[in-house]
Amino acid sequence: MTPHWVPALDNPRLLAPTVYTAISSLARTHPEAESDILVAELDPELADTSAMTEAWGTDLHDSVNCVIVAGRRDGVERIAACCVRATTRANINHTVKRRLDVRKCSFLHMEAAVERTGMEYGGITPLGLDPSWPIWLDPLVTDGPAIIGSGLRISKIKLPGSLLAAFPGIDIVPDLAVAQDPPPVPGQDR
Repeated sequence: MTPHWVPALDNPRLLAPTVYTAISSLARTHPEAESDILVAELDPELADTSAMTEAWGTDLHDSVNCVIVAGRRDGVERIAACCVRATTRANINHTVKRRLDVRKCSFLHMEAAVERTGMEYGGITPLGLDPSWPIWLDPLVTDGPAIIGSGLRISKIKLPGSLLAAFPGIDIVPDLAVAQDPPPVPGQDR
């Protein structure tokens, strides 16, 4: 199945309201956003990155995962959104922990992430998040296309990674991502 990409701003039903607002706002200062930010409808059962990639036949490296990470310092919760290529994983034990300035951090539980973002699981995106949260982008994301969530399970957004980096509140963070562990080889001890 090949995705049918259409201009995101012409298809608000495929975007969470906060995502539509974020794209509209960027388009005022970056006119190319109107034609460069695209959306494609998706079977909600395929919202998971690996399922979407397999169904659409896209390169896994083009997908960008947005994970919400939390930690505490002096009883105060600190939250950040981390965006990394799907071929990598967020470096939460080093880079994220250090930037949040916490002793320990972890991924926000699915229910909490859905509630706090106002987005559907499998569609969480850096666009339209709480403006008080830092949004960190691994430098690898800025090169080439980026397929991200739309805030909904029924669609995905595609845009140039360099344009994703132009959204307000997004900071590029070196070493935010680390290589994925290779899958185990059957019959071989780890």
